[in-house]
Amino acid sequence: MRLLIGLLLALLPTPGLLAQDTLWTPLFNGRDLDGWEHVGEGRFVVEDGLLKTEGGMGLLWYTRQKFGNVVIRVVYRNPDGKNAGVFIRIPEPPTEPWMPVNRGYEVQIDDHGDDYHCTGVLYSLTKARARPSRPGEWNVMEITLDGPRTIVHVNGVLVTDYTEGDPVPPKKVWYEPDRGPRPLEGYIGLQNHGPDDVVYFKEISVRPLRRP
Repeated sequence: MRLLIGLLLALLPTPGLLAQDTLWTPLFNGRDLDGWEHVGEGRFVVEDGLLKTEGGMGLLWYTRQKFGNVVIRVVYRNPDGKNAGVFIRIPEPPTEPWMPVNRGYEVQIDDHGDDYHCTGVLYSLTKARARPSRPGEWNVMEITLDGPRTIVHVNGVLVTDYTEGDPVPPKKVWYEPDRGPRPLEGYIGLQNHGPDDVVYFKEISVRPLRRP
């Protein structure tokens, strides 16, 4: 009997492998841009299994589906705290990079901005509750889309918790996003901000939202 139980346990996956293999679905395969499309200036290239930004301003967006009620995990490295972003809630397939700015949300990657323009905030809309990013190192950003609520953790620390209708500061300059509601689900994308902003992405994955 003990031998039989031991054999059965050996056939079961370990909890860590189960979580990694079945809960998270990778959107970037580490080899090419299958499933992704670029709009705007510059481009993304695959280099040593990583996505690397070149030039900009442009947007690499995932074409195969919209996302809502999910957690999006992005593993990135921005040497010297450079500028990029993760776009969410894009309402329709983008043909240029500014529609997602004004009709979706940019979860900012930038370690030089103030508390409304730094890593983990909804760019210019929310104020950072913490600044846990580590310039030059690999960082893990998890973006939770829960109906009208958007929650952002960076390296396990809460940075943003925003629900549609919460007060936001007025738009101050032309390149900040238009104010107003965003859809409950949308396309996602990665920003290549400009020639001086080289940022690397190692993982873009999603998993269904699990409520308590």
